[in-house]
Amino acid sequence: MSRHALLVAVLVSVTGCSRAQTPDQFRDKAPQTIQAPPVDSISRGRQTAITRAVAAATPAVVSINVIGVQTVRTDPFFDDFFSQFLGQRLERDRTVQGLGSGFVLSSDGYIVTNDHVIEIAATLERSQITVSFYDGRSMEARLVGTDTFTDIALLKVEPEEPLEFISFAQNGDPIVGEWAIALGNPFGLFEANEPTVTVGVVSAVDRDFEVQGDRVYRDMIQTDAAINRGNSGGPLVNANAEVIGVNTFIYSQSGGSIGLGFAVPAGKAGEIVEELKMNGTVDRSYFTGLSVIDVNASLARALGLPRAEGVIVRDVQPGSPADDAGFRPYDVIVGMSGDTVSRRREIVARLYDYRPDDIVDFTVIRDGEQVPISMRLGRAEG
Repeated sequence: MSRHALLVAVLVSVTGCSRAQTPDQFRDKAPQTIQAPPVDSISRGRQTAITRAVAAATPAVVSINVIGVQTVRTDPFFDDFFSQFLGQRLERDRTVQGLGSGFVLSSDGYIVTNDHVIEIAATLERSQITVSFYDGRSMEARLVGTDTFTDIALLKVEPEEPLEFISFAQNGDPIVGEWAIALGNPFGLFEANEPTVTVGVVSAVDRDFEVQGDRVYRDMIQTDAAINRGNSGGPLVNANAEVIGVNTFIYSQSGGSIGLGFAVPAGKAGEIVEELKMNGTVDRSYFTGLSVIDVNASLARALGLPRAEGVIVRDVQPGSPADDAGFRPYDVIVGMSGDTVSRRREIVARLYDYRPDDIVDFTVIRDGEQVPISMRLGRAEG
């Protein structure tokens, strides 16, 4: 075989063609162009469950601005006795401000936020609450009610037309690992504008914290979605645009988000909101008749307990709900509503979830044995 014939054979083998094509044959063929997909097709491809949830929730997210006027003493070295001789009041007015977020829960204008966002309005007689919407509108709101313990508050605006709103999730507890989308107005930077969106997952559920002043943070949702100051009161939503929690606080040494954000769960927030809507307050006038103290090491030895944990009943008021339920002095409470109890403050924190006439189940150690006790809560007088 000649050298030229061998070269043609190799080309045919490599290209997979049955015969070689000449340059003239290529010249006769029209060039083929690649058509880009339509723009709307690209847009649809960019949409995800998260973008759809954000689009659905955004119109219901609001910024909240609270302005209050507080009277303060101008000179701490003079009191009212001296001011009457000086002929002037040693006081002046000072403006204080609170900023936060919230979300519309119904078309007629009920809005959920945190108690700490609007506490200025709850404590000062001269105050004003302004709610700003994503489309630039602003409305004055009134405080319907607030609950310091759970840090939930309910506002009401009077819209001229129905508002877009979002709802609390009704399909059970959030799932650890599912998408969590936080919306709000961080640091009050973007009032009367679309909310800022951050995305993460539900990191954990049922997180409990020590009682902090008058606030009891129990059963909290933990998320790594960035939550910063000003996001408080905004919604934490799932991929279905359902509210799974109310953004409440972060754990941070710097003051900014480090991925440890916490939200009041929808189930608890929803119950509080309904009570506030009906009564303007939450009824915690329960009464037990129990007097208890923490078990320490010496009490544990005296009672033959394996460790210094639990809450010992010091006294039972005669005729009280505790007396009717069968509590006795020296009973050691170790469980409540299915949860282990090791300190008095844990019982106090759990009782905040109950109302008068509710039944609470306890587990006590009596004479070395576990005894179940059910107590119907009474109502405190006065």
